[in-house]
Amino acid sequence: MATGHAPGNPIPAVRTYPPVEHPVVVIGPQYLAQYPVELGVSTKLWTLGENDFKVSDINGTLIFQVKSKLLSLHDRRFLKDAAGNTLVNLRQKIRTMHRRWEAFRGESKEEKDLLFTAKKSKLFQFKTELDVFLANNKGEVPDFKVKGGYGESSCSILLGDSNAMLAQMHRLHSLTTMILDTDSFGVTVYPNVDYAFIVALVVILDEINADRSGED
Repeated sequence: MATGHAPGNPIPAVRTYPPVEHPVVVIGPQYLAQYPVELGVSTKLWTLGENDFKVSDINGTLIFQVKSKLLSLHDRRFLKDAAGNTLVNLRQKIRTMHRRWEAFRGESKEEKDLLFTAKKSKLFQFKTELDVFLANNKGEVPDFKVKGGYGESSCSILLGDSNAMLAQMHRLHSLTTMILDTDSFGVTVYPNVDYAFIVALVVILDEINADRSGED
């Protein structure tokens, strides 16, 4: 049996991730890496009054966790680091035409601690797309966009005014996820992009996809 590559046979190319022109920092500069960050996000599909996520690196080390309070007046999700410190809380804004979530620093609900808002870019969509506005953006052009693929199995997160890719997410299907009744995503965050911010967007996207009935 021949081994190696015969002369002239192409070898698959290595994907290079061009760094973004300016670092993208929303939650904090400590969540920037100089290399592509690969994260796995897993969630139990059915837990009473809670929908908790675990976010791990490629070695299975816990990086973030997401805790929820579903039985309160507002749906709220708390993105915490591995030690349990709350980085941001995500809050669904009720009674808005487009499904809208707001992210506040720590456990605050104060306007001064608002980091960003994410909303569906159109009222009726076959695939979920989100517009994301930083707190100081009062205009119409979003700072970031989340573009979903058909079947909600993949999505891309882009810089708002360009097609510069910041991260990609894909849903993982395996026998284990089916048996354990879990939902899993793989997320690749490009260099110099705040990976805590990307995880917060993945959580919002998952919530919106899971709740597509009624007014949205």
